Amino acid sequence: MALKRMDNIGIVVDDLGGTIDFFRELGLELEGRATIEGEWAGRVTGLGDQRVEIAMMRTPDGHGRLELSRFLTPPTVADHRNAPVNALGYLRVMFAVDDIDETLERLRKRGAQLVGEVVQYKDAYRLCYIRGPEGLLIGLAQELS
Repeated sequence: MALKRMDNIGIVVDDLGGTIDFFRELGLELEGRATIEGEWAGRVTGLGDQRVEIAMMRTPDGHGRLELSRFLTPPTVADHRNAPVNALGYLRVMFAVDDIDETLERLRKRGAQLVGEVVQYKDAYRLCYIRGPEGLLIGLAQELS
């Protein structure tokens, strides 16, 4: 049996609405929102009795998904958003964009902050990292073909 696909990347947040708005501005589409709870959910995550609000965001091509979760119970227990990018287990998500400068301009209006600077890798890409909502690390890549 072969791997079929990567289904989604999950990120836990405190401000679900604001984070949805940020990723909509980036260009993702809200696929749906739900509250997940019950004994079956706690068995999957190992958290026991849990209640979590989720939002599934979809990339415009329909292939990539980002699951945003806000835990109501149990409360979140750790915060590694301020860890440097070389911390073990650190999470970041990278998006391909048409115009990195235009994207940065739009996202700065929603609080995004550039980490380092926009750099060019050979004649292939312009790249940068930004801190998005709640300090999430997000990569942007513009192909230079």
